[in-house]
Amino acid sequence: MNGIHDMGGMEGFGPVMPKPNEPPFHHPWEGRALAMNRALGYAKIWNIDKSRAKIEEMPPHDYLTWTYYQKWAFRLEQLLIEYGYIGNDEVKAGRALRPGKPLPRFLPAAEVSKALSRGSYAREPDRPARYKVGDRVRTKNIHPHTHTRLPRYARDKTGIIECVRGFHVFPDSIAVGQGENPQWLYTVLFDARTLWGEGADPTLKVSIEAWDPYLEPA
Repeated sequence: MNGIHDMGGMEGFGPVMPKPNEPPFHHPWEGRALAMNRALGYAKIWNIDKSRAKIEEMPPHDYLTWTYYQKWAFRLEQLLIEYGYIGNDEVKAGRALRPGKPLPRFLPAAEVSKALSRGSYAREPDRPARYKVGDRVRTKNIHPHTHTRLPRYARDKTGIIECVRGFHVFPDSIAVGQGENPQWLYTVLFDARTLWGEGADPTLKVSIEAWDPYLEPA
């Protein structure tokens, strides 16, 4: 999806400036937003790529002006509405208006640490990798209307396979309910000038993780 979230290489936003000693949360509600997202993620109603895609659907003005955890809260609200756990009328009312829908599973206190970590998305390969370290590849110039992990700045660019990462769930498929569709995953290395032109720093190199369907031989 060509959304405002895909900001890599966009001009006018300035550098990312980390704040020293910044606390994990600036307000108590941010911690609750994290906890609710993790608890509902543990319930396995949706997958991580579906949740990423939901943030990508935010209107540009909201995406650029809301804080990190405001986006998380929005994401959770929209997913719960989509899967029928709450209604728009309940959101407007600020309370439940009908009996709750049972969850597939609940997060017990003893499992909290598991909810804060991700499981493995690696799968047993059913075919050999198309590329090996050192191969030259070109990324495809795709513009899907749904979720993709291939950033705009790295489309239709030539790079080198830096590492073969294994056979993994394909986010573009699982985010839209089309199953895991596992694919080979690679690290692809690009020169900055290949991505951003002659004005880029010639000493800078950029690596991205790219699934096999994004690539073709160069």
